[in-house]
Amino acid sequence: MNATKTTLLAALITFTGATTVAHADDVRPDEVVKLVNDGTIQSFDKLNQAALANHPDAKIEETELEDEYGRYIYQVELRDAQGQQWDVELDATNAEILREERDD
Repeated sequence: MNATKTTLLAALITFTGATTVAHADDVRPDEVVKLVNDGTIQSFDKLNQAALANHPDAKIEETELEDEYGRYIYQVELRDAQGQQWDVELDATNAEILREERDD
């Protein structure tokens, strides 16, 4: 009986851990156009301007739009004038910066 309880407990912990992992899907280019045209998300120009606001001399190296449980997150990788890389995440619906950190 103890072995059965231990096995069930281990399975439950594994399942719980697996379900708490963040789920994000890349948004396809055709979907992006529709989301911008519908006004669901901001234009990439506006999102890029918001990402560069704290790093005016930086250059954008990579961008990505993800759907994280129905919330659109715009991710930007920047390289500033000193060569430092920054990762910036914005809420794509309003261009609010959610996270900004230097990438080591």
